[in-house]
Amino acid sequence: MLFGAILILSWFILLIRYPSKALPVTLLAVIGLFIVASTVIWQENREKGHLAELELRFNYDPQNCPADRPLAVTLNNASPNPLLELQWQLAAYRPGDSVNLVENTYESPRYTGPGDLQPGSSWNNCLPLPPLRSGYRASSLEFRAERLQGSFAN
Repeated sequence: MLFGAILILSWFILLIRYPSKALPVTLLAVIGLFIVASTVIWQENREKGHLAELELRFNYDPQNCPADRPLAVTLNNASPNPLLELQWQLAAYRPGDSVNLVENTYESPRYTGPGDLQPGSSWNNCLPLPPLRSGYRASSLEFRAERLQGSFAN
């Protein structure tokens, strides 16, 4: 913090003492920062748009999935770009309720999707259940993906 204050003070002194030389450099630095910031914002919005085009569905299905992984997941990639990686956290809700019934601890699993999913294709798998609050059965809950993070190919 002290280093930043010294830099700002030095820049301010140079700007007052040598305005004809410091002003163009300052303008170039501001333009460069603007270009970098706008590129980062554009890329983040593009990723959010691609993530919004993914369809991720969860069903509690102990008949078709192994006993240790009773949650069936289906992922459809409706994005025009291939999905390279996907991570999410699972939330569980009673129908019509907004209280997350998953116990969020440091050991809570972070789920990952397929390594490479082409546009228009789907992926099916069985996942383990997250730790639920006591008194709730998985068969009576709706599961949703939250905190999606992913990357797409260009």
